[in-house]
Amino acid sequence: VQLQAYGGGLVQAGNSLRLSCAASGLPLRATAWFRQAPGKEREFVAAIRWSDGDRFYGDSVKGRFAISRDNAKNTVYLQMNRLEPEDTAVYYCAVDSVYYGIDYRSYSYWGQGTQVTVSS
Repeated sequence: VQLQAYGGGLVQAGNSLRLSCAASGLPLRATAWFRQAPGKEREFVAAIRWSDGDRFYGDSVKGRFAISRDNAKNTVYLQMNRLEPEDTAVYYCAVDSVYYGIDYRSYSYWGQGTQVTVSS
C-alpha cells in the first residue's frame, strides 16, 4: 500500500485548508486522519468508510472539518474550516483493509505526515 498525504501549510486563524490522501495497492475499508502536536498524543480527527461513505469526527473538529472521498481517484480529502491555533500539528492519513474506528494502533498503513500551522 502506498499513501501520499499533502496539502498542509501555514494559514491564519479562521481560514481553511484542504488535505488530500491518495492510496493505492489494496482494497480499503477505511481511511482516517490523525494529528499530533509536539509533546502530545496522536489524536483522532476523522474517518470515512469506503463502501458507503459513513464518516465520523473527533470532538475537537466536529462542525469545522469535513472528510470526503473520491472513489475514482482513491483519494480522501479533509476540508478544514475555521482553523484555530490549536489545530497546529502534523496531520497523518492512515488506511486499513479491515478496521474502521478511532484507534490509531489498529490502522496498518500510514502516510508520511503533512504539517499544518495556524497562526493567531
